Amino acid sequence: MLKIGLLSDTHGWVHPNLFEFFKDVDEVWHAGDIGGIETADKLALFKPLKAVYGNIDGGMVRRTFPEVLLFEAEKVKVLMTHIGGAPGRYDFKAKELIGKERPDLFICGHSHIAKVMRDSKNGLLYVNPGAAGFQGFHKYMTAIRFVIDGEEIKDMELFELGERGRANIEKDKTKNL
Repeated sequence: MLKIGLLSDTHGWVHPNLFEFFKDVDEVWHAGDIGGIETADKLALFKPLKAVYGNIDGGMVRRTFPEVLLFEAEKVKVLMTHIGGAPGRYDFKAKELIGKERPDLFICGHSHIAKVMRDSKNGLLYVNPGAAGFQGFHKYMTAIRFVIDGEEIKDMELFELGERGRANIEKDKTKNL
């Protein structure tokens, strides 16, 4: 069993309450727009980090992390990239990768909109954790926590970190998906 903390679009800032939400996870996965190597380092010191770079990431982040990650977690084939679109509207590169690699779990960021849905056409679970940082047009900062147990992806929870631009502890909420 593997417990995962998933986030995206931190844009150089990590909400302090993420560390509490992710305290029991085994790994943190970041779906791009990290915003600086210092942000990645902060996460990697906390838990093992798997990450891809996003469109705003430059220099050191792009030299450290790939654009696309394809890996096995337990018995789940995972494909992660930053710009992916969504089921029925996948980005061209993402659509090509999904067709070629046939992942069980497709993770992306970029839209700043948290979304979890089954893509029956491609036989996968689509997950976008939304945006965990201050920058962007999203109203709420979000992250996701879930479990991979063998072939099963379960216990998925969305964590609302409060309104963008605020680190309000009272507004933090966890929702089961």
